[in-house]
Amino acid sequence: MADTTPNCPKCSASMEKGYIPDLTYGCALQSAWTPGEPKPRRILGGIKWSQTGNMAIVTFRCERCGFLESYAPRA
Repeated sequence: MADTTPNCPKCSASMEKGYIPDLTYGCALQSAWTPGEPKPRRILGGIKWSQTGNMAIVTFRCERCGFLESYAPRA
């Protein structure tokens, strides 16, 4: 995706760039897209995760209707 701000696909108004934080154990991280299927962890629950291959998720919010649209652009 180019470094441009899209127009809302629902109402054609301008959209504002932002992100949805992952809140965990006293800190906030930027959400990321990870390829493949999630694999459950046997101990402590959750899923197995690797730092490689992830892409930060950028989310745009429509200033008029509030619609959210997310992208995982290549860095």
